[in-house]
Amino acid sequence: MSLTINTNTSAINAAFNLSKNNDMLNKSLNRLSSGKRITKPSDDAGGLAISMKLTSSIARTRAASSNIQNAQSFSSVQDGAMQAAAKIVDRMSELKSLSLDVMKSSQDVGNYNTEFKSLQQQLKSLTVEKFNGVSLFNNNTSSKFGDASTNEVVEVYTSDSGAAGSKVSMHKAMLLGAVTFNMLASASGTPASHSTAAGTTDGNNLTLANSGANAINIDDLGVSFFVTALENVATLRAVNGATSSRLSFSEDHLRLTQTNLTAANSRIMDVDVAEESTNLAKYSILSQASAAMLAQANTAPNTALMLLG
Repeated sequence: MSLTINTNTSAINAAFNLSKNNDMLNKSLNRLSSGKRITKPSDDAGGLAISMKLTSSIARTRAASSNIQNAQSFSSVQDGAMQAAAKIVDRMSELKSLSLDVMKSSQDVGNYNTEFKSLQQQLKSLTVEKFNGVSLFNNNTSSKFGDASTNEVVEVYTSDSGAAGSKVSMHKAMLLGAVTFNMLASASGTPASHSTAAGTTDGNNLTLANSGANAINIDDLGVSFFVTALENVATLRAVNGATSSRLSFSEDHLRLTQTNLTAANSRIMDVDVAEESTNLAKYSILSQASAAMLAQANTAPNTALMLLG
């Protein structure tokens, strides 16, 4: 190799290697300090694109899981109200049976009737309860208990795809319809559940959920009406429980999906500390060696002075 002064090829090569090793050293420092394998798009453009989609999916999955928990709360509050309604109807039936005792005077029956009317008001108040401003029950006068076509349904989306994915249908229980009966349903007197305007009677229909002047007397209904009302409320609670169970399984699935998506994103974005710390040590040594060799290469043209002397 010729000895030159104007162009120091060795120094140029040493400077190039020093720059490259410093870049790699800085990349290792950035990765270890951030904990991420991809610190800029050029590190892995395809991996970064996938990670962005996974991150968005994880956020939507987390939101869907939160929505399911809120739906579970709605279901729990709804069931609590129906449980209270069942106790009220049960007490009404007890009062009705007590009023049939031949040992009871008309005054005694009147006392039972006072509590009976008071319970109707309490039952009426349950049918209009709300959860965070959303009504718990379907009290639409056009709705008929037992007719699925008149159910008021609330959709709970159970995937990160929203309306395009899986969902669970929650029914706003028809509590008013469950305690309202068509008096002309059958000649045998067996009550049939039917809807009517809240707190009213229209000549054919009677409801146990009344208030004020609309309250019915304890003598207006037989024991069979209360038995049917309890069965209707039990059916509503069973539907509520089935929906709640399905929501629980959906939430478990979402949590597992979120865990797996997070793990997949981690494999793309998170740095392998053991591997990167090895690279850090490697490029740290190479950078120092490159700097030393650059200094050595810069002194090499001094040999030419010996020839000129």
